[in-house]
Amino acid sequence: MRVAFIGLGHMGSGMAANLAKAGHSVAAFDLSPAALDRAVADGCIRAGSAADAVAGAEAVLTMLPAGRHVAQVYGEQVFAAADPAAILIDCSTIDVATAKAVAANAAARGLAMVDAPVSGGTAAAQAGTLTFMVGGTADAFAHAQPVLAAMGKAVIHAGDAGMGQAAKICNNMILGATMVATAEAFVLAQKLGLDAQTFFDISSKASGQSWSMTSYCPVPGPVPSAPSNRDYEGGFGAALMLKDLKLALAAAAGAGASVPMGAQAETLYELFAGVGGASKDFSAIIKLLDGSWRP
Repeated sequence: MRVAFIGLGHMGSGMAANLAKAGHSVAAFDLSPAALDRAVADGCIRAGSAADAVAGAEAVLTMLPAGRHVAQVYGEQVFAAADPAAILIDCSTIDVATAKAVAANAAARGLAMVDAPVSGGTAAAQAGTLTFMVGGTADAFAHAQPVLAAMGKAVIHAGDAGMGQAAKICNNMILGATMVATAEAFVLAQKLGLDAQTFFDISSKASGQSWSMTSYCPVPGPVPSAPSNRDYEGGFGAALMLKDLKLALAAAAGAGASVPMGAQAETLYELFAGVGGASKDFSAIIKLLDGSWRP
């Protein structure tokens, strides 16, 4: 299949590489020449523009920073260049309203589109083990599913347009809040004289278990693959967690939902980003909580 991939950042680069490994012909585009060079080294074909990448593609994937970028790229380049039979797949994490609006604009042009944000971070993007939460019609989902399956371990239909984004921001609000709680517990355990490994061995098998504990433990040692063992480099940046929490709070305000834990997590990540932690993995919030953070 001929695939266009637009947006080759930390997540998009691994995703595009896995599509190429799966045997697809991937025309890739990014504003960064270095990102394009990496994509070519991973088996993709260099495109001169987003529109050039899209021309003739059977599937178009985008991984962009925010809703305004998604609306602009689709409105100014993708829609005009896309084949009427192509499936359009936006994997960016954006607000629900923009996802619905862009999908409606695609439908008005006779184009099938899904929103398909991801969970799993850069390690899963590189390993091809992402989870995709997909919003769109049943037919559009069926069209997108085989493409997404080349990059992930789970491809789940969340409902109509925008519901992939709804699932993503709700999921990441849980993640942000549970990471704060997990980090707080490790700090408390340390101050009470409880060894971190011992606490992990107990809590990871008890009712305190969570993904933040067993897959992304915020203290070095218990989970060797966690960013805490790499000075909190790589993984899922605190700035991205803050972005997702802000999207969740905005959605909650619009829906009239009470999210006090999500709001507290957003406040803490805002503080952490403001003192120089934005580029660190979000589990580094423990350094703020234990007082050891130094930018």
